[in-house]
Amino acid sequence: MRIGLYPGTFDPITLGHIDIIRRASALVDKLVIGVAINRDKGPMFTLEERVVMIEAECAKLSEETGTEIVVHPFENLLIDCARDVGAQIIVRGLRAVADFEYEYQMVGMNRVLDSSVETVFLMAEARHQAIASKLVKEIARLDGDVSSFVTPLVFDELRKRLGKT
Repeated sequence: MRIGLYPGTFDPITLGHIDIIRRASALVDKLVIGVAINRDKGPMFTLEERVVMIEAECAKLSEETGTEIVVHPFENLLIDCARDVGAQIIVRGLRAVADFEYEYQMVGMNRVLDSSVETVFLMAEARHQAIASKLVKEIARLDGDVSSFVTPLVFDELRKRLGKT
């Protein structure tokens, strides 16, 4: 069984993330969505809230693609998380050249730590390449319309969090 790991903070999950998840599902039998517990980033949503949103969105994708998709919170090194879930592949989404420079360094370090785990880069579709969770949160905080960047579920959760309902 080919297992892939798609890690991130997903605060919140965006249409760009969902696009990568959909396309990564075609490459593996099981896709683990690794939700990073990153206290330094000060997430808008709790780990539990992020997991619930991701599970809701991924249930639909799992049905559509036939790929088993599971959500797995983690707080250890990415390569250790890959080992924990039995992943042979780490899936990373790229939006711009700046993403590649950072990811290139990460691949090098991960290869030193465990050369048996490959990293695969997927570009988000052009219409999703500019979407970043950080920008979505900022636009939402400033009363901008983020409905074209997130699903209706996430849009509603953002509005609730910001007291806009």
